[in-house]
Amino acid sequence: MQFIQEKADNINTKIKHYSVNTKHPMFKSLRGLIMQYVGLDQIIENVLEKLGNVDEVYLTGDLALGKNNPFVDLVIVGDIDKAYLYKLIEKAETLIDKKIRVALYQPLEFTEKKLKDVGVFMKLMG
Repeated sequence: MQFIQEKADNINTKIKHYSVNTKHPMFKSLRGLIMQYVGLDQIIENVLEKLGNVDEVYLTGDLALGKNNPFVDLVIVGDIDKAYLYKLIEKAETLIDKKIRVALYQPLEFTEKKLKDVGVFMKLMG
């Protein structure tokens, strides 16, 4: 059983998509380590859980690959108060000393194809 799964793009054969196998026995342990290392545990605790109507959250970009980066890129699916989200993000950024960039989607407009367009991702919540 592989930890990182690779999928070829049927439309563009030059593009490959990678995702973490959430059924892998080490997934929960490694996810917890990564979240603590980059401070994502604090983001989840201080930002996402207070928003209420969050359906799904994905980490994308370099951090999803396990590479350090000054940016935390998130995809959030849900019906949330954007103004409140940005206030919470400001607070979380000072806690983890990283900039947080967010792509927001309403549940009805979100599809898995949107995730494939960003490349590597890790599901954090939902």
